[in-house]
Amino acid sequence: MGSMGRRLVPLTLDNLPDLPQRCRACVFWELDPVSGEAALKAGRPELEKEAWISAVLLEWGSCGRVVYVDEVPVGYVLYAPPAYVPRSATFSTSPVAADAVQLMTAWLAPGYQGQGLGRTMVQTVAKDVLRRGFKAIESFGDARWKEPACVLPADHLLAVGFKTVRPHHRHPRLRLELRTALSWKEDVELALDRLLGAVQKEPALRPL
Repeated sequence: MGSMGRRLVPLTLDNLPDLPQRCRACVFWELDPVSGEAALKAGRPELEKEAWISAVLLEWGSCGRVVYVDEVPVGYVLYAPPAYVPRSATFSTSPVAADAVQLMTAWLAPGYQGQGLGRTMVQTVAKDVLRRGFKAIESFGDARWKEPACVLPADHLLAVGFKTVRPHHRHPRLRLELRTALSWKEDVELALDRLLGAVQKEPALRPL
């Protein structure tokens, strides 16, 4: 992974606190809209997030990666088969194909872009899900994306090699063949940085 002390570690309950606070308290993908509302009203979205990760780890296995540079958490990616992602059923371009894992969301801290981390993150996910018998990653894009949110910008997904499989004016469903992801070269780097860096502008946790 280079001399900088980069590590990509499977997401577990132990390193969940290393995700940005806003993401730890977000259950947009993990719960259906009604349960999600209830969790927010009850003030327990973090507990619901933990319960979701715990259940997916037990039943399916690793569903995310946390990226560290010199032991500082600088990014993460979350993915799972659509059966574990209740919100995906509410999109009009559902369902995600049976041979694909859903890329739910991802983030890379500003200041850590342009270092090959974006490409490494997605290739790590690609290798993981390929090994588990899947052929593709699918994601719902936001065609009118304006600011950081849980749904990734469609334009950025297209820029890194995703292809539209169900067009839609707001939330197209896009697909990336895993073999494509594994053969990515450096020229994809800038587009991936834009994709991952766009998700959230929360400042990186800086070492003291």
